[in-house]
This record gives sequence, C-alpha cells and structure tokens, in this order.
Amino acid sequence: ALPGHLLRGLLPLLTVFHLERAEDAARRAGVSTQPVWRKLWDDVMKTRPPNSESITCWRKKFLETFFSNVLHGVLDVSSDWRLNDRHFSPLLHSSPHVSQLTLCNMLQGAVELTAEHNHKVLENLAGSLRILKFQHLLSCDQSIKRSLVLLLHRLIHHGSVSQVSMCSWPVPDTVLLILILSMSAGFWRSGSALAYHGSPCGLCREEDKAQSQESAQEGAERGCNAEQECSRGENQKGSPKETEARMNSVLSGPRSPPLRNPACEETSSEVPCDHTSIQGGSSPRSSSEQLSCHPVPRKTRRRLKPAVGRKRRCLRRNRGHYADPEDLYDFVFTVAREDNSGLLDKTRNTEGENTENWTSSSPGSPCTGCKKRGGPAGLFSLKAAHRFRSVSTLELFSIPLTGETCRALSNLLSSWVSLEKLVLSYNGLHANISCILSGLRALSRHPECRFRVLRVSDMFSHMPCMELVRCVLSALPQLHTLSVSFDLKNHLDSSRPEENPSCSEAEISESCLEVLEMRFPREPLHTAFLLPVLKASKSLQQLSLDSATLPCPQELGLLLEVLKEYTPNLKKLSFHDVNLAEHQKEVLLLLQDPGLQEITFSFCRLFESSTTEFLSEIINTVKRNSSLKSLKLPGNRLGNHRLVALADIFSEDSSSSLCQLDVSSNCIKPDGLLEFTKKLEGHIQQRGGQIPFTHLRLFQNWLDQDAETAQEALRRLKAVCSVVNDSWDSSQAFADYISVM
Repeated sequence: ALPGHLLRGLLPLLTVFHLERAEDAARRAGVSTQPVWRKLWDDVMKTRPPNSESITCWRKKFLETFFSNVLHGVLDVSSDWRLNDRHFSPLLHSSPHVSQLTLCNMLQGAVELTAEHNHKVLENLAGSLRILKFQHLLSCDQSIKRSLVLLLHRLIHHGSVSQVSMCSWPVPDTVLLILILSMSAGFWRSGSALAYHGSPCGLCREEDKAQSQESAQEGAERGCNAEQECSRGENQKGSPKETEARMNSVLSGPRSPPLRNPACEETSSEVPCDHTSIQGGSSPRSSSEQLSCHPVPRKTRRRLKPAVGRKRRCLRRNRGHYADPEDLYDFVFTVAREDNSGLLDKTRNTEGENTENWTSSSPGSPCTGCKKRGGPAGLFSLKAAHRFRSVSTLELFSIPLTGETCRALSNLLSSWVSLEKLVLSYNGLHANISCILSGLRALSRHPECRFRVLRVSDMFSHMPCMELVRCVLSALPQLHTLSVSFDLKNHLDSSRPEENPSCSEAEISESCLEVLEMRFPREPLHTAFLLPVLKASKSLQQLSLDSATLPCPQELGLLLEVLKEYTPNLKKLSFHDVNLAEHQKEVLLLLQDPGLQEITFSFCRLFESSTTEFLSEIINTVKRNSSLKSLKLPGNRLGNHRLVALADIFSEDSSSSLCQLDVSSNCIKPDGLLEFTKKLEGHIQQRGGQIPFTHLRLFQNWLDQDAETAQEALRRLKAVCSVVNDSWDSSQAFADYISVM
C-alpha cells in the first residue's frame, strides 16, 4: 500500500526474502525491481554474466545462479547481509525460479537434492526445471548413482525437463552414460530400483492404483452388460438356438483383464537391425501439461508370462529399501564385442521397401552387428523396462562415443518419438555416424515422430560433407534443420575421390528442410553436388556455407543461379571464411536480391583487392534494396574510412530498410566510430529524426586505444540505436596473433 516513490526507495534496503515478497506490491505500484536485482547480482556474484544484454529478468537470473552456487558450495550465504535471513531457505526459496541446472564432477548436487530434507526443493524443481546439464562427470559409487536415478526419475519421468545435455566427459563411464541416455529416452525398470525415502515412488504408485481401479471398473461394467444382455434374452421370444447364439456373442467379447500393475508385466522387445519392431514410445508432452506421466499403451507388444523362478516386479516394488546395486543396472545394456567387420554393402529393410544401395560409408545403413544380433550391440534389455515420459532435446558435447555406445544410442533413438532435436558435437563418431542414422531412420518411419533438428560436428569428416548431407536428407526427409560441421578431412579417406558422381546423380525425395548449415573441412564447393539437395529443399529459408573453397571463378555465379531457381523462399544467406575477394560482381548481385532479408559476409576478405568504386557500389545497392533487414560484415577490414562511408546507407535519398549492421572485428578505432556517429546523426536530422536502423554490433574493435573518444561515440550512438560491444584488449589480441604466427 506504500506510494511508488517510497517503495522505490525501500526496495534496496530489503533482504532477498523480503524483496521476493515485495515483488507483487511493486508490480501493482508500477515500480520495477530489476535495478535492485541487477545491483544484487553485481554485489554478490561479482561477475559479468554472458550475453548480459539479452537478459530480460534479472530476478530470475540471480535466483537461478544463486541456487546453483549454493548447491555446489561455491557461495556462502553469510557473505552478504541481504542473503543472511533466518526466514530465508536458500535452496527452497530460489528453486521455483530454476529452469536450467548443471550437475558436475561426482554428482554431489544429485545427492543433495534427493536428500529427505530437500524433498520440497525437488518437488519445486519438477515443476520449474526445463534443461538439465551434466558437465565434467567423474566416476562415482553406487549410492551416488542411486541418487541420480531418483533425480532423473522425478525430474524427467514425473517432471518438466525437456532437454538433457552432457559435455566434457573425456573418459565416460559407459554404464552411467547409457543409464542417463536410457532414462532420458523414458526407459526405466520401475521395480525394486525405484524407492524414494524408504518407499516406492508415490507418483508411480498413484498411477498404478488409478489404472487398477479403472481396470476393475471396466470389468464390472462389462459384467453388468453381460447380465443385462442375458436378462433381455430371457424376455425375448425366439428359438433356443437364437438365444444361445446371443449368449455366446456376449460371452465371447472382450474380457476384463486381471487386476495387475501394467508396469510389472514382462514384455519382449528384441529389436531387429532396422529397428522396426519397436512400436511404443513416449507420448510427447508440452511443458504446460501435468507433471504426472502415464505409460504409453503399446498395443502391438506381445505379453509374455514371467519366466519360471523370476519374481514379479510389482512384488519387489513394495520393499521399503533399495535393491541390490547389481539389480539396479543389470538391465541397462548387455556388453557386446564391438564388431569390426564394417557395414553391409546392401540391405533390404523388413517393411517391404525397395533394396537400397549403401556403401561402407553410407550413413543410415544398418551395421553388421545389428544384422547378426537382431539389434544393435550394446543394447540394454528392454523386456524389463517400462516407458515413461521422455525429453525432446538431447545434446552430447565432447564425449567420445564407442561402437557399443553408438549402437545402444541408436536403439534408443529408433523409438524415441518425443525427440525433436539431437546435437552430437565432437564425439569421434567417424563411421559410427552410420549406426546413429540407422536409428534415426527407423524413428522417422514412426507415425508419431517429431524429430526436426539434427546438428553434427566433429574434428574429422568420415566422408565428403556434401555426401553426408545427401545421405542424411535421404534418410530423414522430415528434417527442418540440418547442421553439418567438420574441422579437418580424414586423411585415411584421402584416397576416396571427392567427385563422387553419386552425389550429383542421386535423386532425393522432397524434404521439409528450412535451415541448412555446412562447415566444410576446406573442401571445394561444387554446386553440382549441392544441386540435388537444393532441388529437394524448396522450403529452404536459411543457408550457411562455412570454410568452403571455390574451385573456379564461375562457381559462385553458378551457385547464385541455382539458389534463385530452386529456393524461392530463401531469406538468410551466410558465407563465413570463404574468399570472395575476386567475386565482387556476385557480391553485388546478392545485395540486390529482393528475396533476401539477411546477408552475412564473415571474414570473406571482401576489400582485400577492391577499389573505392566497389564500396560505393555496395552502398548504392543497399540503399536501393528495401527488403534487406540485416547486413553482417565482421572480419573484413573495413577500417575507419569504410565505416564512415557506410553511414550513407541511411542518407535522405535512401529507400533502405536496414535495421541491423554488424561491423565486428574490423579494425575500427574510436575516432572513426565518432565520425561515423556524427555523420549518422546528420542523416537522421535530414530525414526528420526517423531511420529504420536499430542495432549495431561492434565486438573486437580497437576502441580501447582512446577510451574518452570511444565513450563519447558510444554515448551518442546509444541515443540512436542499440549498441552491443565488449571491453576488448586489442594490444593483447595482437600479441597473441604474433605469438602464433
């Protein structure tokens, strides 16, 4: 009820606990608490957060980081009086604001969160957490793994986590890795291994009870229907044979199943090499749905009786303690010897499709191990597993994946119907990319498949970049985004001819591709090889070409012709580290293209051998193009004089709609930036104070050489547009450059 001006003065004097409670009152009074939370960040965290310009809510940013720091023991709440409040429980009060959490090293955070005194904290996380990350993991004992199991089950299977990311695990524990992957995919044996604070998972128990009651009710209804039918039969006139026929039709109908826990039933899920036998899957859910999950009905699975001597899991489930550690993980996967016999030259898939030709390097072809075993080697046993809710995004960064791990992952992918995005970065896949694509190919045939984004990057390319793109799109025509990036070519495959005619001759069925990003390991860009991909991708809106070489002067012109003919919906085109110094004509053609809204020439050496006339032609072309919204020119050595000239894009006679300009890494000095600002201000006055320009990026320029001039230029620029820059030490950067020459 305080007036706004009094509340504004009071907020900085409150502890975090009371500041949280005053949030609603401040909102009603029209007072923003963002400056208070920002100052709290500066005082407590004492660091500048990455991408601070994009942070929209400092309250959430502070409390989320605060939670993580307290959980990992890197922040002492007694260090600041605003945190040291007897009413304030650090983990409990900050947990509702946590949407992203990282667990590190020996998973101490998992142990803390599953402790009984943090039960309410875990419940809060189940509702708020969307992204769960694992970083720098180390080997851990069975008790810690049990805590991890409980955490994953609560946050994924009965929670809201939609993305699991793992990174920087040089020597992964295979069992632990497959365990995290399988639980992310929704698989878990919900029996003896799952006890929560001395009792089985309450949410699972409630679901089982509800299902049992539903089954009992259905059985009772069917019994009543049968009774009524019999009663009607007695009253109806007819021959004894007709009455008997009616009775038989009623009694031969569906019968009520015995009362049992569906999760306790054993099933057989052996997977053939093409992964087509898995019909189940986690039902995709939005983050706004209820946190409780329900097992997905798998009507096509054949129910088997439990093996003799095997206890029913529903009986073991009632134990009030953990099962034997070996029983926890014996189902995860069966270790198999990695098969080194390579890939099949030809295979026929079991759905009756035509025979497809696969070479030893063709992704998507089933591996010999899959063919021999009826499923990928390293496959964890699915027959004892129950399917829960699963995540929609999986990211693996800098984690070596062996052959058996890839086969286990491939098996999971084949029925992971909720998966929408997969990122594999620096995993040393090599030929194992074939196994991964085999699982994704099986997934794409599933009627409920939602897979849309695939990003693959690695040190070495197993095959030419364009050939991999062609194979991926052939296997996954429903992809919307495909990113393929390699640093170096595999020297072991240098004997393979790059000009493989199959790349340009093979027809690809029409795809849904909207974004295509390719980073070539210094491979020549042959438009003929790209042609079948572009022909099949009529919905393409964004194309990025990185580190490619142009084999001849005519190649870029040919590419532009192909793009114009086959990609009418293209809106964004990016070149990075592609030498365009001798392609001034093609650069101007791109800048006048009426369909493109964003063009990037990043480190393309545009002005290396150009004249003053070329810069004037660029400016005049952009001035006449009313459709271009963003122009990015980082790393092209603009210098002061070219930057000042670019201000003429916004002159009085311009029809340009350019909103964003990126001139990062262009050797711009403070005096040049100030002159650009003054010229821009003059054009604004001539146009009555209205120009479309809204964003300027200035990263890694030489603005530290004259701090006073730079500050004046930035101050005046920020009155015109949003400016994004950094405090870059140009002298140190130059020294680093010299040291590696």
